[in-house]
Amino acid sequence: MFSTLLTVLTLLAAQASSTIYYAGVAESGGEFGVYSATSVVGTGLPGKLGVDYQFISEPAIDIYVDQNKINLFRVAFLLERMCPLSYGLGAKFNETHFSEYESAINYITVTKGAYAILDPHNYMRYNNPSQQPTTGSIIGDTTDVKAATTAQFAAFWGELAGRFKSNEKVIFGLMNEPHDMDTNLILANDQAAINAIRAAGANQLIIAPGNGYTGGHSWTQSYTGNSPASSAVMYKITDPVNNTALDIHEYLDSDFSGSHSNCTQSGPTNLAPLTAWLKQYGLKAMITEFGASNGTQCSSYITDIIKYMAANDEYIGWTAWAAGPFWGTSSPCCSDSKNWGSLEPGSKAADGTPGMYASVWQGDIQPLLPTTLQKSGISSIHGPGANATHS
Repeated sequence: MFSTLLTVLTLLAAQASSTIYYAGVAESGGEFGVYSATSVVGTGLPGKLGVDYQFISEPAIDIYVDQNKINLFRVAFLLERMCPLSYGLGAKFNETHFSEYESAINYITVTKGAYAILDPHNYMRYNNPSQQPTTGSIIGDTTDVKAATTAQFAAFWGELAGRFKSNEKVIFGLMNEPHDMDTNLILANDQAAINAIRAAGANQLIIAPGNGYTGGHSWTQSYTGNSPASSAVMYKITDPVNNTALDIHEYLDSDFSGSHSNCTQSGPTNLAPLTAWLKQYGLKAMITEFGASNGTQCSSYITDIIKYMAANDEYIGWTAWAAGPFWGTSSPCCSDSKNWGSLEPGSKAADGTPGMYASVWQGDIQPLLPTTLQKSGISSIHGPGANATHS
């Protein structure tokens, strides 16, 4: 009886002290339409909105905000569409594409009052997304004459941040899943982008990735393609307004890829070294991709990672992978290529049964959604009531 009471009190204390200010779903679709089986550069570029790619479905956003009460969406786009290959990466945009993306972000942030992460879904690469995540030149790689430079990456972020600097509900996600590169180069690119964002007068929250697909389980590990360990260098990031967190991904299947239907990896166990590192350096993190299949075997794994984030104040938010208007019966996560649908409201599996929105979101995630999410004010590691400038 005493142990049961102690467990209840511990859970209540964790809930009371939770620093999960932002919670929601990743919107995948803006990066669609460029795959080429033969890696043909330029495939699907620029593409046509509503045919080749789509950022959001407004009715789906309505459901998530009005009925499910989330306050965060992570909205993917491609650098090669925002900055066409004929321009190169930098401050010159395809204005038609920018206006399409801006409309999606404004619907989320202005019309619906939620927060939005701007997500260049490029794996720290630019110029050939035809077989992402493996194609394209690594940004800042001085040994590759085709590669965009760190300065160009900074110019891009300075321009994008300048255009959104008056929108308090924007969050700048510097890059999706860098991998197989020198971690020191990731730090250099991240830092250059942070400096450019602040120089543009934008003080909103920034989330910065590490190496190894920014996996939380491998944050303290060094291995071929992921060296040095992210933990060895990413603490060196600086921000003049102290409003940057680390961007983390963590899947629960056997190889952490988010492609398999099995659930064998414990989120709390695998995140423990990262959490200790965050605590050591006084840093915060947001897990912007996590997920598992719709099997009953996975339910406890999903609930465990969500409860773990709520119980550790190093974590300020999360987005589950993934919703999006173009998934149809396909599954963006954790299905061994089975067609179980997605986290898009109304999603159906190939056999016509309810998709992963019903099974995973409504069944596992929704019951654990924090009830004290931030509703207004600038996006911040400090949560509700934070000022635009931090100390």
